[in-house]
Amino acid sequence: MTMPAPLDSPRQWGMSDQELATAPLSFRPDLLEGQVCVVSGGGSGMGRAIAYVLTRLGAQVMICGRRLEKLEQTARGIEQHLGKQIGLKAMTIRDPQAVQALFTETLERFGRLDHLINSAGGQFPQAALDYSVKGWNAVIDTNLNGTWYMMQAAGRAWRDRGASGSIVNIVAVVTRGMPQVAHTAAARAGVIYLSKSLAIEWAPLNIRVNCLAPGSIATDGLNVYTPEVAESFTYSNPMKRLGDVMDIAEGVVYLTAPTGKFITGELLTIDGGRQIWGEDWPAGIPDYFRVHGR
Repeated sequence: MTMPAPLDSPRQWGMSDQELATAPLSFRPDLLEGQVCVVSGGGSGMGRAIAYVLTRLGAQVMICGRRLEKLEQTARGIEQHLGKQIGLKAMTIRDPQAVQALFTETLERFGRLDHLINSAGGQFPQAALDYSVKGWNAVIDTNLNGTWYMMQAAGRAWRDRGASGSIVNIVAVVTRGMPQVAHTAAARAGVIYLSKSLAIEWAPLNIRVNCLAPGSIATDGLNVYTPEVAESFTYSNPMKRLGDVMDIAEGVVYLTAPTGKFITGELLTIDGGRQIWGEDWPAGIPDYFRVHGR
């Protein structure tokens, strides 16, 4: 079997501003014209790509994240390459008051809210027995609690205004467990079933709630792993390659646009077949589980 060529450097994982601005799209350019989207984690990785694609399709976009410089880079890139301006707010989704301020500012600036895309999150690879209380709580607080604060704030904004809306939560492929990142598996599974529950509760309010689970995607998020382990993600699915951020961004569009108008409580998996493939060890396969020299 011919194996893919190894990636040269973690710095090359992802897409440039120029690539995000010009990559072919599967949707018509005015699909989201006049709609307003909030994207958390919009300063890097998949969130950055989502912000680009939504803007290219006519949406007005507000991005948030912890690092102001990253948010400003995304905003400058969109202005330079697309000729459009987006809103940004440096904050942490772990702070409910900061979350409420984000939605207040979004509504004051744009006058409406149509879609929330929760792309913010984070984790680190480690054996579960070695987690500190601080490390466990940090991942749970961001990936589960922070996502919930964002969802509740958006839901209340739609309810109070008698408006409809949709939410897409970027989660993870957790169907077979995620050894070595058990904390994020717990948090993401919580988000998935929280979303299914809210899809029912909030259906009378015309609020749709869905999740999207990416597999191994080429982003700078791979830098939390050693170069050898990060490169091994290329072989984590039967297609023997990484997905790119456009795969995820267009999946988000599918769920938010009229194409998703009859979809709620669903989990869309975009992983190249990873969930049916077999091994899934983010920090490398332990010797105990190796067979036939693998």
